Amino acid sequence: MIMKLGKRATALVISASILGLAACSSAPEQEEIERVPNKSVQALYEDAKQTLDSGLYARAIQLLGAINARYPFGPYSRQVQMDLVYAYYQTGNTDQALATVDRFIRLNPNHKNLDYMYYMRGLINIKADENAFQDYFGVDRADRDVSKTRVAFQDLSTLVKNYPDSNYTPEAKKRLAWLLNKMARYELKIATYYFEREAYLAAANRGKYVVEHYSQSSYLLEALDMMEKSYDKLGLTELSEHVRKTRALNQR
Repeated sequence: MIMKLGKRATALVISASILGLAACSSAPEQEEIERVPNKSVQALYEDAKQTLDSGLYARAIQLLGAINARYPFGPYSRQVQMDLVYAYYQTGNTDQALATVDRFIRLNPNHKNLDYMYYMRGLINIKADENAFQDYFGVDRADRDVSKTRVAFQDLSTLVKNYPDSNYTPEAKKRLAWLLNKMARYELKIATYYFEREAYLAAANRGKYVVEHYSQSSYLLEALDMMEKSYDKLGLTELSEHVRKTRALNQR
C-alpha cells in the first residue's frame, strides 16, 4: 500500500534527500583532506612544493587543497592559491584554475604577483580553447568559435599594458602575436564561407574587420584580397580600386 505524505512531510523528505546528496558530494573532498598527514603548515607546504616540482600535479592539488582548507588565512595562503592555479592548469582542469585565478585577483587587487596571475589566466584560456585530439591529427579548426581566444588576448594584453617590466611580458607578447593571427584567420574563414555562398557584402565586411582590428597580423593581405574580390562581385569598382591600391602599398 502506498502511503500519502502531507506537504510538510514531503518537504522534509525532499530536504533530507538534498542534504544527503550534498553530504555525499562533499564526502570525497573531505576524505582527500583527511588523507593528508597532520603536519605543520610549513611542513605540509614543503611537501606540496616538492610534489609540484616533481610534476605530480594531482597529488600536489591534494596537498595544496588540504593546506588551503586547514589554513585559509595562514602565511602560505596566497602562495598556495598561486600553486593551485598552476597545478590545475597542468592537469587540464581549466574551470577550477580560472575560478581560483579570479578569486585571487578579486581578493588581492594589489598583490605583487598579480602579473603572474594574469599570465596564467591567459594560458588557461588558451588551453580551454584547445582540442588536443584534433590538434594532434592536424585537423583545421580555424572555423571554431574563438571566444576563449579573445578572453586570453585580453588577459595577456592587460599583463603587457599594466606590467611592462614583468618577467612574463616578453612571452606574453609572443603569445599575443599568435592569438592575433588565430583571430584574423577565424574571420577570414568565415569570410570565405560567405564568399562561396555569394554573400559578397558579408564577405567584404569580414575582410574589413580584419583590416581594422587585426592589421598587425600576417593575414592583412588576404583580408584586403577578400575585400577587393567581394567588391568586384558587387560591382563596387571604386571601393575595389581603393582596396587594390592599399594592398599594393602593403606589399612593398
